[in-house]
Amino acid sequence: MTASAASTIARLREQIRHHDRKYYVEAAPEITDRDYDRLVDELRDLESRHPDLVTPDSPTQRVGDEPVPQLQPVRHRVPMLSIDNTYSADDLAVWGKRVEKLLAEAGVATPVEWVLELKIDGVAVSLAYDAGRLALAATRGNGVVGDDITHNVRTIPGVPLVLDLERPPESIEVRGEIYMTNSDLVALNETQAQAGLAPFANTRNVAAGSIRLLDPRECAARPLRFFCHGVGDSTGLGATSQTDLLAWAVTAGLPVAPGTQVFGSIDALVERGTELIEELHALDFEVDGFVVKVNRFDQQRLLGATAKSPRWAIAWKFEKYEATTTLTGIRVQVGRGGTITPVADLEPVELAGTTVRRASLHNADEIARKDIRIGDVLVVEKAGKVIPHVVRVEKHLRKGRLPAWEFPTHCAECGTPLVKDDDGVYIRCPHVDCPARARERLRFFASRNAMDIEGLGDKLVEQLVSTGLVKDYADLYTLAAEQLESLERMGKKSATALVDAIAKSRSRGLVRVLNALGIRHVGPRVATLLCERFSSIEKLQAASADDLGNVPEIGPIIAASVHEWLASTHGRREIDGLRDAGVTLDVPASERVLSGPLTGLTLVVTGTLPGFSRQEAEEAIRKAGGRASASVSKKTDYLVAGEEAGSKLATAKKLGVAVIDEAAFRKLLAGE
Repeated sequence: MTASAASTIARLREQIRHHDRKYYVEAAPEITDRDYDRLVDELRDLESRHPDLVTPDSPTQRVGDEPVPQLQPVRHRVPMLSIDNTYSADDLAVWGKRVEKLLAEAGVATPVEWVLELKIDGVAVSLAYDAGRLALAATRGNGVVGDDITHNVRTIPGVPLVLDLERPPESIEVRGEIYMTNSDLVALNETQAQAGLAPFANTRNVAAGSIRLLDPRECAARPLRFFCHGVGDSTGLGATSQTDLLAWAVTAGLPVAPGTQVFGSIDALVERGTELIEELHALDFEVDGFVVKVNRFDQQRLLGATAKSPRWAIAWKFEKYEATTTLTGIRVQVGRGGTITPVADLEPVELAGTTVRRASLHNADEIARKDIRIGDVLVVEKAGKVIPHVVRVEKHLRKGRLPAWEFPTHCAECGTPLVKDDDGVYIRCPHVDCPARARERLRFFASRNAMDIEGLGDKLVEQLVSTGLVKDYADLYTLAAEQLESLERMGKKSATALVDAIAKSRSRGLVRVLNALGIRHVGPRVATLLCERFSSIEKLQAASADDLGNVPEIGPIIAASVHEWLASTHGRREIDGLRDAGVTLDVPASERVLSGPLTGLTLVVTGTLPGFSRQEAEEAIRKAGGRASASVSKKTDYLVAGEEAGSKLATAKKLGVAVIDEAAFRKLLAGE
């Protein structure tokens, strides 16, 4: 019987560890929480009948029976250094250049790879595994000595008590962050309120306090989690880089943060990091920046450390501001592509020096995930220059039964049934003639980087659409001053000026028109690339999706989007209307430059130039026969640098690319 029990116990432990891995490491659970609990209950029952078979690393032994009298000091095998930080992309680029210089001076010829990781806003810890079993867990402390928190870390389900490896390292010190998700904090604060206890202020505070509790049973009641991001002392690991280490961690059953990426240059890393800030709202845990690391361990060792910080890593942080306010309503906005975006109307609140009255709710899934309801008290955050977003609902402050907000099924403007994208994230109004879509399309069509129609502002656009004077882009070119004079705030002089401005826009050329049409995935650069290959709208309409996809930098997704729009009934109608209105739908002969003063040269424009917008400078390069590139490389001939040039300037200097100002740029254009 004992042999049979031992076999069943071993099987149950293996199953539970498998499901722990699927849930905490792979985020792909295979069974329900109830079925998981049944497995644990079955194991616990068997172990209670066979106490001699209980082992310290059993999943049932996560919570100790007795609290510790006090936290004991622990000396780290390798010091846990803090890392330097910066809030500036320019400073980050300078740091990267300094790192590359240090490696070059040390005789390293291998190019540097840069790793971009999320900087989790939690509590730094070190987990020591001996022969694959958790032996010790400690806080960072002063970097040399921390506190023994093994009794509490054992209660965290995402921390494996035994590494999932056939041949684990003889010893290894895993470094990482203990944190709590926002949704878990919401549930915890509800429990606190029901017990008459004070709520916790934020996820970091509750993680920091919980991990230092003396009673592990109290800590077990707090839903803490763990992400591995580094290693201290190790014997028998075998990893040669940060990316190797993270791959090893996943194999071993240690959770790692999502979204880690590797780049060949600091410039590329900065560009992606800047974009990524706007996507962080989708995460359920708090992030206060990124950590940038040199990928290769041999290069890290060469760079070494100062007394306080490693030279091979830096934190790229952004300012975060939080405030608490009440949700007074939810409304939806219709974009020019039909995307329905819910927006929170808030009780006015001061945030980062400004009064915030609205915040983006992004999409229906985010509202459901955070369970946001009108009347709720919300925590609103602003990170960097990104518009405010809702972090979480303070559910413990919810008064009564607030009804769940239901996403509309029909467009509020035109009544058309809404449809969900294939990927299931965004909901759209598919009616191309929806007045709301028409307003947004017209606003964009008239904007500076599109057709640049001076005087056609938001209020006037609303009047033109609501009165029915403008339904399509072509309708703009039929407007008479007399029609405009009757509109609010429009006199004879302003009406005449607007008609003249509209007439001027007829000759902007195909690049501007393509950008102005609002085709999905098409901006100024894509429009330019297409027009370099196809010099007229007729040639574009005749091109297949494969033809479009063969244009450099135009992939299959963009090609399919352009081809679909041009072939659609709506697209053909818009093009025909613009053609009939006398709008130039080809690349003007003056812009079809086969040779010129910049022939064979590649230039990159960065920073602010007093005499050119970015688009105007790039157009001037192309008219002079040159190629306007978006990024600096060894193939770049000149970097045109204005004020606040940023990381591209640092990259150009590092690569030995000639850097010129606006005056020198004008001389180049003139052939001097």
